[in-house]
Amino acid sequence: MAPLDLADVDTDQIIPKQFLKRVERTGYGPYLFYDWRARGGFVLDRPEYAGATVLVAGANFGCGSSREHAPWALRDFGFQAIIAPSFADIFRANCYKTGLLAVTLPDSQVRHLIDLVNEDPSVEVTADLERQVVRGEGFEYPFVIDLFAREMLLQGLDEIALVERHDADISAYEKRRAEWLPAVR
Repeated sequence: MAPLDLADVDTDQIIPKQFLKRVERTGYGPYLFYDWRARGGFVLDRPEYAGATVLVAGANFGCGSSREHAPWALRDFGFQAIIAPSFADIFRANCYKTGLLAVTLPDSQVRHLIDLVNEDPSVEVTADLERQVVRGEGFEYPFVIDLFAREMLLQGLDEIALVERHDADISAYEKRRAEWLPAVR
């Protein structure tokens, strides 16, 4: 787990605009928090947080513009879950669409996690989507997630894959459809 003890982290801080020219969903990890990391001494560059898969952050994480590149960069960097007291709605939706778990916990529980990891960077914390809990040594914090988003994440589906599951039904419909109707070829 890695701490980012800041509130109101906007999407331009997560992935600055100059890196949005690409259309791929991968390759953004090196540019995550680019401007902050360029100053040196940034928390995510510390060796004790290398390989962290859970980021715990302050309130209103992911505010700002609705760039899907922000969750792409977080995923590409290696994060599987972000825990914060609150998220911008569009950012949370983009997280779920891109396979990144956004967990909302009360301020006191987030503060506990940040203090815990600051005290001991090797602390193990798991965001268990199946059971809907964040757990570690001696604690377990339940969280709520939209049921549809939960199922999509558990099954590893995005919106295209969800439609593709109905490929046979779509093909059957297209075969019985009146020929005079417009068709995509």
